[in-house]
Amino acid sequence: MHSRLWHVLAATAALLSSATATAVAAPSTSAGDTGDRAQIAWSIPGWANAHTEVARANGSTVRHIQVALALRDQTGAEHFAAQLATSGSAEHGKFLSSQQFLDRFAPTQDTVDQVSHWLAEQGLHVTGVSGNRHFVDADAPTAVLESAFGTRISAFRARINGAVRTLTAPASPVTVPTSLRASITTVLGLDDSTALLKPQHTRPVAAAAEQHCARWWGEQTNTDVPQKYPAGFQSNSLCGYTGTQIRAMYKLDNGNTGAGTTIGVVGAYNSDTVVADTNKAAAQLGVPPFAAGQYSAVLPQGGFTDATECGADGWAAEQTLDVQASHTIAPGAKIRYYAGKTCMGTGIYDAFNQAVTDNAVDIISNSYGNADGEASLPPAARDQFNSMALQAAIQGQTITVSTGDAGNNSGPVGHATVSFPSSSPWVVAVGGTSVGLDQNNQAKVLTGWENSGNTQSGNGWAPQQDADGPFASGAGGGTSALYDAPDWQAGVVSGNGGKRAVPDIAALADSYTGMLVGQTIKGQFGIGSYGGTSLASPLIAGLVADAQQARSGAARAGLLTPVLYSLRGSSAITDVTPQKAGVWTPMMHAFGGVAVPGGQGSYLIDFDARPQNLQSAPGWDNVTGLGTPDSGFISALSQ
Repeated sequence: MHSRLWHVLAATAALLSSATATAVAAPSTSAGDTGDRAQIAWSIPGWANAHTEVARANGSTVRHIQVALALRDQTGAEHFAAQLATSGSAEHGKFLSSQQFLDRFAPTQDTVDQVSHWLAEQGLHVTGVSGNRHFVDADAPTAVLESAFGTRISAFRARINGAVRTLTAPASPVTVPTSLRASITTVLGLDDSTALLKPQHTRPVAAAAEQHCARWWGEQTNTDVPQKYPAGFQSNSLCGYTGTQIRAMYKLDNGNTGAGTTIGVVGAYNSDTVVADTNKAAAQLGVPPFAAGQYSAVLPQGGFTDATECGADGWAAEQTLDVQASHTIAPGAKIRYYAGKTCMGTGIYDAFNQAVTDNAVDIISNSYGNADGEASLPPAARDQFNSMALQAAIQGQTITVSTGDAGNNSGPVGHATVSFPSSSPWVVAVGGTSVGLDQNNQAKVLTGWENSGNTQSGNGWAPQQDADGPFASGAGGGTSALYDAPDWQAGVVSGNGGKRAVPDIAALADSYTGMLVGQTIKGQFGIGSYGGTSLASPLIAGLVADAQQARSGAARAGLLTPVLYSLRGSSAITDVTPQKAGVWTPMMHAFGGVAVPGGQGSYLIDFDARPQNLQSAPGWDNVTGLGTPDSGFISALSQ
């Protein structure tokens, strides 16, 4: 696989290099500059333009920025990472330690010193350097940043994720001295793009008192409403699966614990009760509690900021879901949570970079994505995630990323688009399934998670006609507009126009057939059902940990996608296809960017009925990718 993946990424790097080499004149010359300036192309978000600009930014507002530094040998690093993932190559599986990566590919200390010195000369306060020398951190008032980077920073009013937001961004090209341009790839924090990262989950609101949710498929069926599906294929929505049921869903036995591995979870903010909540839930859901020292958290220096603006409670729920989902699948694995200090600026990228730099976790689960598909982040900022993910691949770390919950994103964005970072070529993009287990934990229903909503109308069901039609939630999927198809998708994915297709694999995500999670909210502990591809990503991460446990020496898997695509059609992966089935519910579940009725009523959810352009299908599909893990998954991955 290495040749195409390498050439695809090398071509992308070359395109970026040629695009960013254009020299422009800066508005002013700051101290330490010669006057020769070079533009950092693709550093302005798509939503920041003359039509959306509303005001000049306040020059006294202090912003935290990160100057991203280039690898010494980007092309060589990409080639090496591809070789590591290629079975039969001389380098296959010979991953580097973080120190070896630093010595071979990271920016030199001399580069760090030069950039830091220049920033200080411009009046910025340099606050630190990341352990892998990827970022130089600094603070400065907006006016100082404008002078240093030769730009104008403004406020813009734009519709993002279905809502009108006021966000800050450069209104003119970002520039740096020509002498430093080869060392600086971009500047993060000059715009608010990363404030558009959001968790990919939902917790359904409490059901009406008269509704009895089903503990397993068909255990409760409301026969007072029209029966659209044959007997056995229409059920009340499920209460949420226990840990015992989830493990049975993926054919795990008592020996599949992930012992000897460590799973990393990246998010924002921190729940102080996550360990206690996990242990309380475990006692009721058939999962072992955490052992002493099994869970740890890496929190940012200086605490957290922007809690109200970012919806910190939602991120705490995300953390709790991710931790309990991965712990359910791999109860013997250590879990290390990396917390971003904010959802804004560089907060979550900081947390992700720390997980890579520490190199203390084997798998990194990411249950967040851009609220505006691939468009909200400037390309230069997206490249920073890819650069960090490249280091992870070289170190043998596997990255899983949820694909989103708004289907093809046409509702919030206005056109079909996949989400980033799930479209990155360096990650496992995880889609979603709807699963109905019977009383014996056998799958009565297994299909893609793309839900259509219906409202009862007399003795029938009327498809809902909301802003996004009958669409009522579903996994993200489709074709990237940014990245070429890696060679492991060649001959497997068709109709993708030579572009990276999403997802790669899928797991349980439908909130109507979700997983029970315990959480303390406003001082009260409770157990409720959660769903979303935020559930699917840590489930896959747990399965990767189980496979690593079974591998000789508990060796890491690294970039996993080439192996996954080699397993298609085997007993490791079940191909997922449409199945005519649905659930009745008195309340629709709300996902960001998805329009559904908000009141109590009588509703029927059709599974995988193609409410947009996404639907499961034989072979690879844009909802479940290759399919979902089956009984041979752990064994196959452990080879």
